[in-house]
Amino acid sequence: MTPTTSAPEPDLLYTAEEDALRAAVRALLADRCDPATVLAGLETGRPHDPGLWRALATEIGVTGLLVPEKLGGAGATAREAAVVLEELGRAMAPVPYLTSSILAVTALLGCDTDRAEVAEPLAALAEGRALGTLAVPLTTAPGDTGPAPVRADAAGRLTGRVTSVADVAGAGLLFVPAEGPDGPELHAVDAAADGVRAEPITPLDLTRPLGHLTLDAAAGRLLARGDRARAALDRALLTGAGLLASEQLGLADWCLAETVRYTGERTQFGRPVGSFQALKHRMAALWLDVASARAAARNAADALSGNGPEAPLAVAVAQSFCAPVAVRAAEECIQLHGGLGMTWEHPAHLYLKRAKADELALGTPGRHRQALAELADLAAP
Repeated sequence: MTPTTSAPEPDLLYTAEEDALRAAVRALLADRCDPATVLAGLETGRPHDPGLWRALATEIGVTGLLVPEKLGGAGATAREAAVVLEELGRAMAPVPYLTSSILAVTALLGCDTDRAEVAEPLAALAEGRALGTLAVPLTTAPGDTGPAPVRADAAGRLTGRVTSVADVAGAGLLFVPAEGPDGPELHAVDAAADGVRAEPITPLDLTRPLGHLTLDAAAGRLLARGDRARAALDRALLTGAGLLASEQLGLADWCLAETVRYTGERTQFGRPVGSFQALKHRMAALWLDVASARAAARNAADALSGNGPEAPLAVAVAQSFCAPVAVRAAEECIQLHGGLGMTWEHPAHLYLKRAKADELALGTPGRHRQALAELADLAAP
């Protein structure tokens, strides 16, 4: 009898290396990205914090985690990138890690990395010398791409308009899906090239800027075409959605910890308000949600690191669960802080805005539940 093989069991625990990476990122963010600094930065109108980004790239090297060593990166996996996103979510760090180091890098890795047109921007992104973004609406879910709004002619000139592209204002490299003469294509475009215009818009989450991208016969460098271009885009969106769950986890974890701390210090009737049974029950329920979100997010990161067939299912589960948990945690944080939680000076509103924006990013929970039903072969009610 031939033995059957099964997929390896997911490993949801953090390794010693991942804990060390977390400690390094958290220490840097505590020094360079405290809530007062983030709030002050919002007043400057900068698309991101360039000093913090350089520190993340040069002092810790997190910008190249997903890039193989032979291409100038660290050769790590989605598990390590998930740890970084947890900490960035906890600190509400205004850096384009999800867009540049996850979405853009993963799209490039789906192309032929032996070609200079692919290897050179990968190295630049890995070293933090360049910022990139994938020119799709931030709300695009894995598998929902459809025909691209940008058209490419035979000479590689791109024309079209893409709305609500994340971090487009600060990106130097744009990776643009397009419809070419013979089907889908993926192009690299310099943001400073002729015929490229980024129009900033006011987003709900001020720490992750959005903009509309307009291309008017802009010169593009072909990276991939046909099925390879389509697969590269789909893999980038899947990886982005799966790792976004870790950002949502970090956000929810901060909201819970901050709420527990505050209610333990705020007194009413001579005792901490956190000792009141009604509030203890609310925080205990939130703790259970955050613990479950951690399991879902870690499972998605582990599945993505193995690049196995179970990854789409794990991502759908993670986004279905983690997105609403992050929103609920931020709402509870504001409510249990009372009047203080409603002020601009307290960072709670940043977490609620990021949670609500993340709930729409890379597919809504409802869209991921629909994908989950299809993957698990569950009939709709």
